[in-house]
Amino acid sequence: MTVYRPELHVTAERGILEGPAGIYRTGGRDERVWNMFYQYRPTPDAPSRWGHQISEDDPFSWLDCNDVIVPVGGEIAVRAGGVAPAGDGVDLYFTSATAAGNTVQVAHVPHVDHLGDDLDEEEDLDVSAAAARLGAVVEDAGGVSNFRSPCVVPDWDAGTDRDDAHDGWLMLAVSGPETAPKPVVLTSEDGREWKLEGVLEFEGDTGIDLDSSLVAPRIVRLRDEVDGAIRDVLFVTLERDGKDTAVYAVGELAGNVFRVDTPFTIVDYGHDFTRPRNTTYNLVETAKLYERTYLYGFMTNTDRNGDPTAEPNWDAEGWANALTLPRRVTLQGGRLYQVPAPGLPDAVDSTDRARMWAGLCEVTPGSSVTVEILDGNGEAAVVITHAGDSITLDRKDGSPATADLHDEDEDNITVIVDGSTVEVYAGGGSVVMSSRVWLDGDCSGIRTRAHDGAEIHSEWRRGYVR
Repeated sequence: MTVYRPELHVTAERGILEGPAGIYRTGGRDERVWNMFYQYRPTPDAPSRWGHQISEDDPFSWLDCNDVIVPVGGEIAVRAGGVAPAGDGVDLYFTSATAAGNTVQVAHVPHVDHLGDDLDEEEDLDVSAAAARLGAVVEDAGGVSNFRSPCVVPDWDAGTDRDDAHDGWLMLAVSGPETAPKPVVLTSEDGREWKLEGVLEFEGDTGIDLDSSLVAPRIVRLRDEVDGAIRDVLFVTLERDGKDTAVYAVGELAGNVFRVDTPFTIVDYGHDFTRPRNTTYNLVETAKLYERTYLYGFMTNTDRNGDPTAEPNWDAEGWANALTLPRRVTLQGGRLYQVPAPGLPDAVDSTDRARMWAGLCEVTPGSSVTVEILDGNGEAAVVITHAGDSITLDRKDGSPATADLHDEDEDNITVIVDGSTVEVYAGGGSVVMSSRVWLDGDCSGIRTRAHDGAEIHSEWRRGYVR
């Protein structure tokens, strides 16, 4: 019996998950298929590769598939990158690491749905070679080298309104030495030949010190629900003091210059969130494409130099690290709002051990609402406190995570416990917190209390009941 492995979150079936590589969703509203590509090592001393899982209809019921890209020749690792639609299939942009350095390469899958054919137990199908390598597409350019961590999205047709058609491709990547990474911008007409626009520069107040710790640049386009304009949302990860922090800024990228309208803000205020990835769709209608996106993050408590085998689940169950649940993300007045993806309550009910609590509260100054996650002995192992102007997630390890809330934010809380993961949504989605926890036994319940005049007007519980 597994105690620590979550049932709704993506984990490697065995080995060490090292982060999401790309997410691709096909189909319409009634026949969605989610393809999760992720970087992992099957054993601690094995080179990194790309694994693949699929989930049909909802993004919670994951099934393990064959690996899609593995090291060949002189490669010492195949690391994460991004995915882009290509006809009926998908292009997988990945980092090829060798002793000489890194290059960005591409592999093509002509029919992405065929990657799940090996799940048919009645047939002996081998789709391990379904991703055909096409070689390096970014090596050395303009005196810049060691390209890695690509993110590829459709580029805008020059000189046209953003509600109009796309033309060509845009890539964000990292270049330079590992100790002094430099995010760069590249463009391409066909996704194969790439032109270096330059090192990423910023115009306006960034709100943070842009030192040499910026890695994993990612860009998402969202239509702001306040003024209707499509804006660029730039994500970067800060590697500082042995800990990763993911932040985002809102503005517009033109060439290699990002004009900042909303300074960099923390994406997730929990203990264990980094390297977010957005979902790529096989849709072509620009008008609908940017109303929302679905975002995943990597749940780990250290940076890339940490030891994932120190997690209790490694010795107990043979796996390490997890991805977050998908968040439905919108842009409102230059701020991101993240809420659980549709279908989560029913998905929680389908599990053996996961739990979910959601409450609509009124928390006035000086009052508070506490949500306690109980371990197998009925003891409070994690305490979430909504104090009106702030929310705190305390794992009782001496390092609580805290985030500010604003007067205009709603006083609601949603808590999901799934194996060794806890995720908290508050303030109508203005604050999200993701943390790993290792309870003594299964979660035996979620207990809530209102203090000093606070009220819980209504609440909903889903999931396993003893």
